[in-house]
Amino acid sequence: MTALSLKQVVEEALAKVGADTSFVRIPKGKPRTTTWLSIERGFGIRHYATGRNVYIVQTRMGGKLRTITLGPASVLTRHQATQVARMVLAHARMGEDPASERKRRRSAPRYTDFLDEFWEKWATRWSAKTWDINGSYRRLYLQDAFPDLCIDELNEEHVTKWFAQVNRQTGPGAANMAFGLMRLMLNKAEDWGYRLENTNPCRAVRPNRNRPCERFLTHEELGRLGKVLAKERESENAMRSLAAKAATLFILTGCRRGEIMGLHWKDIRGNRIKLRHGKSGPRMVWLGDEARAVIETIPRHGKIPWVFWNVPYRRPMRTIDTHWRKFREEAGLPGLRVHDLRHTFASHAAMNKETLPMIGRLLGHANAGSTARYSHFDDDHVLEAAEQIGAAIEKMLG
Repeated sequence: MTALSLKQVVEEALAKVGADTSFVRIPKGKPRTTTWLSIERGFGIRHYATGRNVYIVQTRMGGKLRTITLGPASVLTRHQATQVARMVLAHARMGEDPASERKRRRSAPRYTDFLDEFWEKWATRWSAKTWDINGSYRRLYLQDAFPDLCIDELNEEHVTKWFAQVNRQTGPGAANMAFGLMRLMLNKAEDWGYRLENTNPCRAVRPNRNRPCERFLTHEELGRLGKVLAKERESENAMRSLAAKAATLFILTGCRRGEIMGLHWKDIRGNRIKLRHGKSGPRMVWLGDEARAVIETIPRHGKIPWVFWNVPYRRPMRTIDTHWRKFREEAGLPGLRVHDLRHTFASHAAMNKETLPMIGRLLGHANAGSTARYSHFDDDHVLEAAEQIGAAIEKMLG
């Protein structure tokens, strides 16, 4: 069925219900939301940012998902729109096999086939590390989730039961990661025309509550840790000294653990580090004088490409956890995680009045929302801000 023939079907259906929409201009641009009405599958109201609402029908024709505009809600009544929708859907279904849903040929793929397609199309955007992690979630929780269903059959009940099962198998954090992948998959199913718009059943399922674990160091705590790291960087124990230098770079650059521990000498180019495998892909890290001075003290070992090289074991140094526990205990900072040093970098950048876009660029964030949660302020900065605002208001009050 062509677009022209569909337009004629809609015009004839409107004429039968006594509605004339020829004088009304249909709004252009991206709609804000679509509300699906339970009267008929694929029948809904599309809401535009201008405040105008338009009745639409979405249905499959020739293997493609088509959207047909019926008319504005300001002209058509709900009853008229329903009658027109039924006529259009009837014409769209003409010639199809009237057998049961299970036996008829479906244009939407099975869930397992769509999972393969999603991985083939979308996983190429992930870094190697993210690809490995998401591959584990796929194997453990996604691969056999809905083997007997097609992707457009999934509903809230299916996803709710699946999420409950995942929570029984693993912890709340891992369950949320698997749930995030499922939500992304079903969003792509809509984008690629396999599901009706705004029908992702994950929207009705509440993920597990995240336990807030952001922590940053105050000026005084940074001073204590700085003294410990300065002393340990001069240690005669080569691995202890190297661990202290890595921890110092975490603070000075705001990089993630894997980004620093996986460095090759060729990645360091003057006052920049060109990360090959950041969380969000390759990116550039800018080095201050202090960070460059720390890097210059790290010994090189012949043709070994890694910056952090474990000499006794002849392999790359992947973690500093054993030494880090001793550093934090000596500094009187129990429970401090290595990743909290990244939070510290971001928070002190905010306290030094750097903008969120600038902090996001320094951290390698793809969006400002990710940056905002790292921006903390200690009591001294809040008090200083309050005093400045109070003084300004007092001056205006005369």
